[in-house]
Amino acid sequence: MTARGMKVGVGRTLAHDSAHLHVTGEALYTDDLPEPVGLLHAAIGMSARAHARLLSVDLAPVQNAPGVKAVLRASDIPGANDYGAIVPDDPILAETHVYYVGQALFAVAAQTTQQARWAARQACITYADLDPILTPEAALAAKLFVLPTATLVRGNPDHALSHAVHRVRGRLQIGGQDQFYLEGQIAMAVPQEDGAMLVYSSTQHPSEVQHKVAHALGTPVHNVTVICRRMGGAFGGKESQPALFACLAALLAAKTSTPVKLRLDRDDDMIMTGKRHDFAATYDVGFDDAGVIQGLHVELASRCGMSADLSGPVNDRAMFHVDNCYFVPHIRIASHRCKTHTVSNTAFRGFGGPQGMMVIEQVIDDIARYLGLEPLLVRQRNFYGPGERDTTPYHMRVEDNIIADLTSELERSSDYHVRRRDIAAFNAVNPILKRGIALTPVKFGIAFTATHLNQAGALLHVYTDGSVHLNHGGTEMGQGLLIKVAQVVAEELQVDIDRIKITATDTSKVPNTSATAASSGTDLNGKAAQMAARTIKNRLRAFAAEHFKIRRTEVKFHDNQVQVGAQTVSFADLVQLAYMARISLSASGFFRTPKIHYDRDTLSGRPFLYFAYGAAVSEVVIDTLTGEHQLLRVDILHDVGRSINPAIDLGQIEGGFLQGAGWLTSEELWWNDEGALQTHASSTYKIPTCRDWPDVFNVTIRPNGRNRENSIYRSKAVGEPPLMLAISVFHAIKDAIASVGDGRCRPRLNAPATPEAILMALEEFKVRQPVSVK
Repeated sequence: MTARGMKVGVGRTLAHDSAHLHVTGEALYTDDLPEPVGLLHAAIGMSARAHARLLSVDLAPVQNAPGVKAVLRASDIPGANDYGAIVPDDPILAETHVYYVGQALFAVAAQTTQQARWAARQACITYADLDPILTPEAALAAKLFVLPTATLVRGNPDHALSHAVHRVRGRLQIGGQDQFYLEGQIAMAVPQEDGAMLVYSSTQHPSEVQHKVAHALGTPVHNVTVICRRMGGAFGGKESQPALFACLAALLAAKTSTPVKLRLDRDDDMIMTGKRHDFAATYDVGFDDAGVIQGLHVELASRCGMSADLSGPVNDRAMFHVDNCYFVPHIRIASHRCKTHTVSNTAFRGFGGPQGMMVIEQVIDDIARYLGLEPLLVRQRNFYGPGERDTTPYHMRVEDNIIADLTSELERSSDYHVRRRDIAAFNAVNPILKRGIALTPVKFGIAFTATHLNQAGALLHVYTDGSVHLNHGGTEMGQGLLIKVAQVVAEELQVDIDRIKITATDTSKVPNTSATAASSGTDLNGKAAQMAARTIKNRLRAFAAEHFKIRRTEVKFHDNQVQVGAQTVSFADLVQLAYMARISLSASGFFRTPKIHYDRDTLSGRPFLYFAYGAAVSEVVIDTLTGEHQLLRVDILHDVGRSINPAIDLGQIEGGFLQGAGWLTSEELWWNDEGALQTHASSTYKIPTCRDWPDVFNVTIRPNGRNRENSIYRSKAVGEPPLMLAISVFHAIKDAIASVGDGRCRPRLNAPATPEAILMALEEFKVRQPVSVK
């Protein structure tokens, strides 16, 4: 805050730093950068089998194709043939076997993109086919896993279930989701002097790309620099996956001593890259007459693909979010990380949390319909509360619990109960169109579950004219991270935002960074930048006190000026004076998240610094003849603490919600019996569009929010939590289906709720009589 109580940077509604560049087409993405002289273009030869032994790989036709300058085989890799994010089980190029359709077999560099892609299709490959395992259920039956099964237990769930007043069992299929970023996977590698390599990569994790490229080249990490100014979307799909393409570009560049660019087309991108994990879940829940859960057993089986990738932490987070907002005294969660002959699934916005929440929301809905109670009432009765009801299954106390108050606020502001009565009246007189409504809450943990990743660095230079150069380890993928961190620096130095130059993420400036993921970008990098700014500010304050012969407490920064005792000088003038006095005007900042700890062996501790909360009411109408649905109205109340930039936060809430709605209603991934992905383009894979936007969309950032933890300016993360607000859409559709019966029978609907899935649920529902499972 300034001396006059006016905000300089933090709390202001500012446009995205690149908004004017986006709308004019001047924003430079990796493919827009000036191409070095002699640049070669690369393409990848992909496996046509899901599971097979390679009998022969004849690449002579590839080598002899027009324009080809180099072909890269696994045997040509001078260093490690691996780009695994955590476990070294992801070969850059296959050697003896292939494990999914689309796996990289070789790479080719040619004079043009068209020549490279044509040449890559000329290889003569002979396979010995092996039986593929394609689903988590099949992998579970075969006991085939990429990582050992993890089990989290609290209390005595077997005893609680056997003694419960009521008991219900169920199953739920939860589909995957393609990230469908607008900018596809791309890397450009430029050889430097003395064996060094410069890589431009569209990546959320420049340091990981740096490390994997160095290991593949067999060179120290200091010989590789990775730069990323911005991405055209990422959503988790550019956390671990870009390393493959950066490695191939760099290996070809090293082999040819020529710059190489590797850019995938949309079809190859969707075939070759991992997606959100799809889950098969079963549950067994015991509860009392009021619908309060007494015991719960959940079994999760996720399709991980052919390697571990990020499946360990993704599935851990799914386990940690099975509780969502609800206290479960006795619980067992078993998590199976299933190995399948499909592309390795990876990070996606929410990182397993959405899948875990889907399970418990299904459980709550089943309880409500079994007992004939209002689902919202059952949710509220099971909320975390004070006393003995404030601890998660992984033994973290919920100290910042606001979900009951937040839900009640939304319940009132959305006229939930009035609308439910109106919907019942509508359904009573409309045999074809049926409406449904649901209110679902969100509690999402903020931090990387891998404790060591909760760190960040920043580098800040102040130049003699008072302008500021800002660099940190976070990456910009459209979410507004860079403008928010710049606002933090502007607030600390009390200078206008246009004095701050935001620069590309660069591993030669800030090393050993964590991925921009887990909704932690602003929390971590904002704090690191704040530390750097405070270092310089303290140097300037000490210098001013000495120079003007006053106490340090008499030096105050505000509105581009510095009050030094009775006089005022501009920030730029003080900087110039400090420079002449040989005061350092450059500083690094470092931050590590406090309080968190997590024991991977016992699945217990405090993996999160705090929780982000929200709730949404969705109203839909379905056509019982076609299975189509329309989203009529959405009301959202979301807590972001003290918002650093309300405009950016509002955009994240709106976009996250709609992306979640797409995951649960239209985005269906489908592999054929041979393991080939058939939904690999916009013509076959349906993401939400503006036509899916509800006619009424009321989004409110909860006023007077505040993070009780010492986060950056008491703000809260907003990148991932809003996606799970869309679970309300899925349950509104279920509510509409249930209106066809007596309201107590439980619709069997799996996600995504496509028109076909809705029709099948309706037909099954119509012939089934209400059955209680005791």
